[in-house]
Amino acid sequence: MMPGLVRAILAVLVAALLSPAAMAHKLREQGVAVTIADSPLTVTPGRDWNRLDGNIGKRTENWTLDGGQLNDLTFFAGIEPGKPLVRERSKKREPLPRFGASTLLVEIPELFEATYRSAKQIADFRVTDVQPIRFLGQEGVMFAFEYVDGDELTRKGEAQAAIVGGRLYMISFDAPRLHYFARTVEDYRKIVASARLP
Repeated sequence: MMPGLVRAILAVLVAALLSPAAMAHKLREQGVAVTIADSPLTVTPGRDWNRLDGNIGKRTENWTLDGGQLNDLTFFAGIEPGKPLVRERSKKREPLPRFGASTLLVEIPELFEATYRSAKQIADFRVTDVQPIRFLGQEGVMFAFEYVDGDELTRKGEAQAAIVGGRLYMISFDAPRLHYFARTVEDYRKIVASARLP
């Protein structure tokens, strides 16, 4: 293994272990249906996941397998028109883009990218693929993306979204491109396949 790769993996592991979020979680058990962010959305995990504590938004929830730096599953469970995808640090100084009543499915990847660029202060972010799909029984969109985080690691991600009853439902996943994304992306896809609305 290359020395630079070893250092990068060690840096991610240390950050994940020292993170308060890595120590604060709630088990989401394999095969047990669970409601997401006090919304009508439910999923049934195909293996045990950990829900991370921390309120990133009223209609959002984060899960991980190995720590948020190693794999990050985020649910956006019924974002209302006029609201951002995640909680704003400062509405005046650092406003985030908002999901709107007129937002189209094809605009969701752009909204996601703009949110990540602002909320996570990421300069290098690109959407690499966009495809129409069925999600939650509706017309939806799937998109893949890559970005470079604050640790200068390239992360790879995927998201699926649909607008149901005027609200945005989306599940995204990202992990370091080297090793972790390929190792756990199928676990994310099983979660997406299990997603249901009443």
